[in-house]
Amino acid sequence: MASSVGILSRGGWLFLLFRYPTGMFNTFSPRLFRICKGCTRVQLRVMSSRNRVESKLLETVGIFEAPKIQGKYETGQLFLHKVFGYRGIVLFPWLARLYDRDVGSANPNSSDKPANSGSKEVKGKGHPYYQVLVDTRDCPHIRAQTEAVTFLASHDDSRALYAIPGLDYVSHDDILPYSSTDAAPIQHELFDRFFVYDTEKGSQLLARDTLRAWQEKNHPWLELSDVHRETTEGVRVTAIPFYMGMRWRYCIRLENLGKEMVQLRERHWRIFSLSGTLETVRGRGVVGREPVLSKEQPAFQYSSHVSLQAPSGHMWGTFRMEREDGYFFDCRIPPFSLESRPEDQPGYGVRK
Repeated sequence: MASSVGILSRGGWLFLLFRYPTGMFNTFSPRLFRICKGCTRVQLRVMSSRNRVESKLLETVGIFEAPKIQGKYETGQLFLHKVFGYRGIVLFPWLARLYDRDVGSANPNSSDKPANSGSKEVKGKGHPYYQVLVDTRDCPHIRAQTEAVTFLASHDDSRALYAIPGLDYVSHDDILPYSSTDAAPIQHELFDRFFVYDTEKGSQLLARDTLRAWQEKNHPWLELSDVHRETTEGVRVTAIPFYMGMRWRYCIRLENLGKEMVQLRERHWRIFSLSGTLETVRGRGVVGREPVLSKEQPAFQYSSHVSLQAPSGHMWGTFRMEREDGYFFDCRIPPFSLESRPEDQPGYGVRK
């Protein structure tokens, strides 16, 4: 019998951390379980949101490891996503510049900021992010697009965009590391192509040469450099832009940090191009949805694309949010730059 049990609820998943006393296992080891629908061993009865008893099943994930306060996780690290709850494995790290507009604010959740607060200068700080593979068994349950990572198929054709299913970018703070002796701890079509077990070191996963070759080939379209973050009335918006050759992809994550449920109703974007044009985009919801951010499912993530008639520009805007009591407020989207690479700009390499 476990000597202690810890419970962590994230992204619709319930994580149970059992600590077993010495004797049942060789060491005093924490075991991670998740409630799931497709496993057959341990069963748990819980109350649903409608007060009806439902049968859920527990799935063994692995041995929990202490999160790293300093340093970074290495290629092959297994983890659970702290917010979305999916299983994943680290492909490789990126050191991004995080522009956090909440840093230095007395109360980032307050709505009393001046209207032009988006124009203040924010200094970027280095923060590790990770390119990861997402377990395909968890994709149907994630409130995020699992085909959100795109890149150019050819450097010469900016219209050829390909989606890579089951890839994501994860902040260091969202990693819950664990280890596993399972021969296939992650189910993804690229797992066996990218990783192999080190038979001399037991369960350690090593990167194959194919992973390094894939990273080098697609580095320009996968590289993460800048991350922008801002909180309005308890709703935090994170924006990550990616350059893809006169076209940009941007990933947006909304997270409800408060206790009250909110729903995204409208989007309002302003897109400025270096050519001098200013475009305004308004519409209902995002990517055809009006996501609800609740205590049980506090986050939603999506990505989209934008093209400019110039080599650079920037975007900013607001999301119109509604609370349960009918109160509306505008949640700021932090402004972010759309910068092309020098070699893709007109006149690059031309000598006068």
